[in-house]
Amino acid sequence: MPGVSIFKDVPLVPTDHVFHVNQQYKDDTNPNKVNLGIGAYRDDDGNPMVLSVVSRVEKQLAEEIAAKTLNHEYLSIDGLGSFTQAACKLCLGGDSPAIAENRVCGAQGISGTGSLRLGMEFLKKFHCSDVVYLSKPTWGNHKKMLLGTGYKAENIKEYRYFDSASKSLDFSGMCEDLKNAPENSIILLHACAHNPTGVDPNQDQWKEIAEIMKRQNLFPLIDMAYQGFVTGDPDKDAWAARYFVSQGFEVLIAQSFAKNFGLYNERCGNLCVVTTDNETAEKIRSQLKAIIRPMWSNPPNHGARIVATILNQDALNTEWRETLKSMAGRILNCRKLLHEKLRLLGTPGSWNHLEDQKGMFGFTGLSVKQVEFLASKYHIYLLNSGRINICGITSANVDYVAKAIYDAVTTCNA
Repeated sequence: MPGVSIFKDVPLVPTDHVFHVNQQYKDDTNPNKVNLGIGAYRDDDGNPMVLSVVSRVEKQLAEEIAAKTLNHEYLSIDGLGSFTQAACKLCLGGDSPAIAENRVCGAQGISGTGSLRLGMEFLKKFHCSDVVYLSKPTWGNHKKMLLGTGYKAENIKEYRYFDSASKSLDFSGMCEDLKNAPENSIILLHACAHNPTGVDPNQDQWKEIAEIMKRQNLFPLIDMAYQGFVTGDPDKDAWAARYFVSQGFEVLIAQSFAKNFGLYNERCGNLCVVTTDNETAEKIRSQLKAIIRPMWSNPPNHGARIVATILNQDALNTEWRETLKSMAGRILNCRKLLHEKLRLLGTPGSWNHLEDQKGMFGFTGLSVKQVEFLASKYHIYLLNSGRINICGITSANVDYVAKAIYDAVTTCNA
């Protein structure tokens, strides 16, 4: 029999809240259960969606493997070149002056999370400031990654973002906090479909944000995990990132292809770096490769091959964009449907924010007590913050969800 483990005093870490809520849903045997927690797209039957264009490309790739025209050899340390180039083009636009001037470099990351972490590691090593600002609130993993990268907790600041009273952007608070940020601070921005609030600045507000950051000499680190999920047009959804580049910013943009290609477990992402000249871009590329080598050493090829194939073939690219448009359209319809059901029930409070917010997530304004009530009585699962995945709403469950929210709001004091 083994003796006492040398790891017996290792503390138990609670499960990440998002995955904990998802596990609660999985463990629930009630036939009426609803999952509004996990951040993944669902179709109107509540099922994960495999894009038809992705399925066809996967079949094509499998046939090429069988014919031995493709293999599983290592990629370059910085990834599949046809993928990183296409990803940067999707990010910055096909007519991007930065790409034309050869001052952009892309490095394949392990989805959006790995791409962000790669960017953080680079900035920790080479940027002149150790101060990073996150929106309040932001995706829960942002701060964890910064701490894991070596940023000190006291140097991870917040800028005001969400006004809980109006359930909208606290633009004046955000601007004031950016104006007061120390020079050279890194500002982590959400390109579109802000997670978790679903609240985005409009174009005029983005222009003012960029002007403040330029004046204060602040550095943008942009998280673009949901390109295409706001308007259905990936070019429109990239407007803010492209505007920063057009204003002369050097910028790091972390891209994820989990949502807009449905490639969640393929961990397909890209870090797009825009700098001032080709020589600097190549120096940065060399350093990104040096960071990657002792981390994951070499990225996976399957998801990257799928995305590269689709983005680099006009017919497939067009089909993907049409599918993306329909996915974004379903999200918009779910927002309208839930809002209308809550309004017809006479649910206390204003629920206009459900339609005003953008992308896959909605900040409902429900309290922890109301969230717990929904889980215990109705088997409806969402995050304690009140964030819901709008895609969890279907034509079959929207009446049930709306009546449950009405009951929670009228029964439980916030």
